[in-house]
Amino acid sequence: MYRFRRLLLIPLLGVGLMLAGVLPTHASSHREAPLISEDPVADDTDVYAFVSPDRPDTVTLIGNWIPLEEPAGGPNFYKFGQDVLYQFKIDNNADAVPDIIYEFRFQTQVLNSKTFLYNTGPITSLDDSHWNVRQTYSVARVDHGKRTMLASGLATPPDNIGPRSTPNYDALAASAVHTLGNDGDAKVFAGQRDDPFFVDLGSVFDLAGLRPFNQAHLVKEPKANGIDGVGGYNVHSIALQVPIDRLTANGQKPSGATDPNAVLGIWSQTERRKTRVLGKNGQQPKSDGDWVSVSRLGMPLVNEVVIPLGQKDRFNASTPAKDSQFLSFVQNPEPAQLIPVLYPGITVPPAPRNDLVSIFLTGIPNLNMVPNGKPAEYIRLNTAIPPSAHPNPLGVLGGDTAGFPNGRRLADDVTDIELRALAGATPFTPQFNKSPNNLLGDGVDANDKPFLSAFPYEATPWQGYDHTHHRVGP
Repeated sequence: MYRFRRLLLIPLLGVGLMLAGVLPTHASSHREAPLISEDPVADDTDVYAFVSPDRPDTVTLIGNWIPLEEPAGGPNFYKFGQDVLYQFKIDNNADAVPDIIYEFRFQTQVLNSKTFLYNTGPITSLDDSHWNVRQTYSVARVDHGKRTMLASGLATPPDNIGPRSTPNYDALAASAVHTLGNDGDAKVFAGQRDDPFFVDLGSVFDLAGLRPFNQAHLVKEPKANGIDGVGGYNVHSIALQVPIDRLTANGQKPSGATDPNAVLGIWSQTERRKTRVLGKNGQQPKSDGDWVSVSRLGMPLVNEVVIPLGQKDRFNASTPAKDSQFLSFVQNPEPAQLIPVLYPGITVPPAPRNDLVSIFLTGIPNLNMVPNGKPAEYIRLNTAIPPSAHPNPLGVLGGDTAGFPNGRRLADDVTDIELRALAGATPFTPQFNKSPNNLLGDGVDANDKPFLSAFPYEATPWQGYDHTHHRVGP
């Protein structure tokens, strides 16, 4: 939640001291709720879903965990939790119940427990004996309750330590892309990557005084570009690329964008066993009991700044099928109420905000809404809309129907999009789709590293030996 990606909603207002005590203080899914902020290996920071640009007959799902990984954070570098169940969930008939679930479990192996070192020399391959602390994982698919093990013992790459320890990191990461031959030749990757989210965390957390709006502050400062507060940090990612016909309700590629089988509802979820017992003398804790959801992520922003503090942990433990309990917060979100108070030049649509209900809970008509579908908070992706030849980071607001909120691509600027949506700057409320409502943003419009053109798409993680934080621009 550090990311605070959606928190940006309020940034627009640049009032300084007035904001104290009234602004939400949680971001994105980086530490978005009280309980999960204390459990980083289970904290889902982002989820993405898009038709693969280089393989348009497939869908790519990406989930990121462990917020704000400092690249130099040794000697115990970051890794997935062994007692955590990581999941992608897919609803392919719009009833807000998962029809397909992909499950990921991880195991850690320490080759030499008598050294403090993560690696004892250069790591040049995934089976290099110099790599002391390594992880493997299994992938299972659950279809309507029937569980099939797709693969086990799959290797992750090491963390990107530095030029001596991981001299050819790109090759190491590429060798950790695996094919699931029993799932339509799906591809899977799990390991460390550059955090693809971009947002000016520093200004958001400093009483929402976004730098592009400095002239609106009580303390006048020159107008400035935003600073990417997530720049230079890594996450642990799970990426999965699956043929579209392996995900649809009828097992076929959709005939067109109006085909009701074309729209998928997608979210990520993290679960732990209900009971956890701490051992003596430094022994690993033991877990038992039913699996319980501790983190859930679909549409950016909703749990971060729309759901109030007292309901955030309940949201993480809940399911999309029960999202009616949170409807009133979407219809009259606190951030939208604060915009005209903090930024007097802006008026926003009155409650109930049915425009936001369409964006976050039902889908947009003639784009990614399934008629008579159950309202639920998750990403809706119309898999029959092909990738854009010229993607616009503002997605649908920028005239690019292949982008957010139709799915979510890595380069989609969800911060600016959602700020403008909260201010009513969408076709749903044309009387508010004007300046300054449709100019809101945090001043950070791109990731700190270019994305890859092929799976797993996320950029190479920053190395511990040589990295930088907080890129200014663009």
